[in-house]
Amino acid sequence: MTTITLDQDKPVPLAVSIWLWTVAFMIFCMVIVGGATRLTDSGLSITEWQPLLGAIPPLNEADWLLAFEKYKLIPEYQIQNRWMSVEDFKFIYWWEWSHRFLGRAIGLVFFLPFASFVITRAIPRRLWSRLALIFVLGGAQGALGWFMVASGLSERTDVSQYRLAAHLSLAVALFAGVVWTALGVNLRRHWQPGSDNVLALALVPLIFLQVAAGGFVAGLDAGLASNTWPMMNGQWIPDGLFASRPSWRNLFENALTVQFNHRILAYLILVYVIVLAFRNPRTGWIVAAAALAQAMLGIMTVVMGVPLDVALTHQGGALVLLALALWHLHRQLLRPQGPRPVHAMA
Repeated sequence: MTTITLDQDKPVPLAVSIWLWTVAFMIFCMVIVGGATRLTDSGLSITEWQPLLGAIPPLNEADWLLAFEKYKLIPEYQIQNRWMSVEDFKFIYWWEWSHRFLGRAIGLVFFLPFASFVITRAIPRRLWSRLALIFVLGGAQGALGWFMVASGLSERTDVSQYRLAAHLSLAVALFAGVVWTALGVNLRRHWQPGSDNVLALALVPLIFLQVAAGGFVAGLDAGLASNTWPMMNGQWIPDGLFASRPSWRNLFENALTVQFNHRILAYLILVYVIVLAFRNPRTGWIVAAAALAQAMLGIMTVVMGVPLDVALTHQGGALVLLALALWHLHRQLLRPQGPRPVHAMA
C-alpha cells in the first residue's frame, strides 16, 4: 500500500496546482504546433524576430504583401517555393505565427500567476528558485527558437537539425520540469538507493534521449528515408548507415542512420519498460502500455509516409510517455521506504 508523505510547509492552494497543469498543457500544445510548423515547412515564413511587435500579425493586404516580399528574399522561397502565391504564403505564415504567439502566451500565463503566488506566499520558498529557473529557461527557449530559424534564412532551405533538436529538447525539458513540480505539490518525495528507484529514474533521461533523436528525425525529414517495417528498405541493417565521413556525422546528418537509431532506441525503451512493469506492476504496466502505443504510432508514421495527423499524434505521444514516466517515478518515491534514513526530494 502506498504511503503519501505530506509536505510540512503551509498547504499549497489548489489554484497553484491548476496553474502548473495549465502551463504543462500549454507547453504540450506548443510542442504539437511546433511539430506542425516543421512538417508543413512553415518555420521560415516569418523572417524577423520581434518579441513584442511580432505578436501582431499582418492586418491588411499591404501588410501581407510586405511580409511576403521579405519571405521572397530567403533561399527557401527562391529555390523551392517560387510557385507560392500570397494565399499559399498565408497558410505557412499562420502556423509559424501561432507557434510564436503560443510561446508568448505561455510566458504570460506562467509569469503573472507566479508573481502573484510569490507575493501572497502561496508557493513555498523551496520552489521559488526552481520555478524562476523554468521561467528564465522559457525565455531562453524563445531566443533558441530564433537561433534555429536564423539558420535557414541565408544559405539553407530549412533549419539546422542540430538547432531544431536543441529547441525541441529544451521545450520537453520545460514540460518535464513543470509536470514534476505539479506532481509534487503538497507532497514530499524521498530518495533511497535501490534498484527500483534507479530503474524508474533512468527511464526519464532515456525517453528524453529518444525525443532528442526524434528532433533529428524531424530536422532531416528522416521519417521518409525508409517507409517499411520491420526491415528498412528490405534489410535488417540497411546499406548506407555509415556512408558519410567522418563516421560520427552519420549519427546526426545521415537521414537513414538517424531513422535507424530512432528505431533501435524505441526497441530498447520497450524492453526497458517491460522490465520496469514486472518490477512495479501497479504503475509500470501503464507506462509499458503507453510505450507500446507510442511505438505503434511511430511505425504508422513511417509506413504511411509521415502524414501530418499521425506524425503529430506520435509527437504528442512522446510527451504523454514522458509524463507517465515522471508519474511512475513520483509514485515510486512516495512508496514506504523502510527504516533507513532518507533524503527529501521536492
